[in-house]
Amino acid sequence: MRAAIYARVSTTDQDNSLQIAELTEYVRRRGWQLASVYQDTLSGCRGDRPGLDRLMQDARLRRFDVVVVWKLDRFGRSLVHCVSAIQELAGLGIRFIAASQGLDTDESNPASKLLLHILAAVAEFERELIRERVQAGVRRAQAQGKRIGRPRRVFDREEVHRLRRQGLSIAKIARKMGLGVGTVARALKAQQGSS
Repeated sequence: MRAAIYARVSTTDQDNSLQIAELTEYVRRRGWQLASVYQDTLSGCRGDRPGLDRLMQDARLRRFDVVVVWKLDRFGRSLVHCVSAIQELAGLGIRFIAASQGLDTDESNPASKLLLHILAAVAEFERELIRERVQAGVRRAQAQGKRIGRPRRVFDREEVHRLRRQGLSIAKIARKMGLGVGTVARALKAQQGSS
């Protein structure tokens, strides 16, 4: 069995050496081959985690059979991300183990399937809570008279129509006026709708 280790610490004044030593010993005790060690040193909520990204790329290339982490919270950016990544690993036939928590997605273990379903349900609940909070924030902002969405772009709409009447394409008008193609198209469409 080829094992990959993933370790992460949250601040630059910490290092991954303790996690890596413990996980390496865990792999050795089982008689597995250590295929690779992936690590990151940054906050779990940050989107850019090069070590984890490399691990997932190598998983898709089937470079190992099991991923071993110290704790679940060391692995995912959030519960939603964690469950999604574990489900992707399971879909690739790769086992996931959180060594200090006894979490193991071994397919022969019915309790691990139950745990994954529970984690997926909790992740879905977390997604719904976030969605509700965002919607409540939008409603509150709208009630206070705040405009939601992209800021309106101020430009000479008549100039857009004049250039279009001259035969310029939407892309050329956009380049000439320093606007996005969609902005020009919407300006032209708004004029057609009002005429």
